[in-house]
Amino acid sequence: MPTAPSTKSATVADWLAQPEDARLELIDGELIPKAAPTAEHGRAQVATGISLGAFARRGSRGGPGGWWIASEVDILLDGRGYRPDLAGWRRDRVPALPRQRPMTVRPDWVCEIVSESNRSTDTVKKVRRYHQAGVPHYWILDEVARALTVYRHGPDGYIIALAAEADEVVRAEPFDAIEVRVGALFGDDDPDE
Repeated sequence: MPTAPSTKSATVADWLAQPEDARLELIDGELIPKAAPTAEHGRAQVATGISLGAFARRGSRGGPGGWWIASEVDILLDGRGYRPDLAGWRRDRVPALPRQRPMTVRPDWVCEIVSESNRSTDTVKKVRRYHQAGVPHYWILDEVARALTVYRHGPDGYIIALAAEADEVVRAEPFDAIEVRVGALFGDDDPDE
């Protein structure tokens, strides 16, 4: 299996030459391995997708609809390659979900589930680069802090639109048509059941 070059001069061609299962991102000329998924990470990824599932269904099928939501797809933005945990595109802007790898259509929403091994990439580098690429909403689900931070694109950087802990029920942009308990995004059982 090819390995990531040791210098900070990797190109898009280098990134695309890696096997898909290498789980690498290309940020600022560096091939950065994504954290190995843990059971908690996978559970949060699935639970977030389920919690937002009403947006991925057409309105006539029990939800507000209007979105394409996908997990772990390669996306090329501004010469950088990402594989976000979850990403979404508004159907009114992107009527058909592109099938090419990497996708080159900017997402309208990205969600990263942060663990200790990838914390600085998700909370520093990607905050800057997703903003630079014009991603309107960026969510960070922090497994350690058990919190959700919702960023909204602003002219000079992301603005924190919401910061909430696992026990809170929120309306989180851009999916604020529904309430969601933050703990449900981590896969927590409903305390009322």
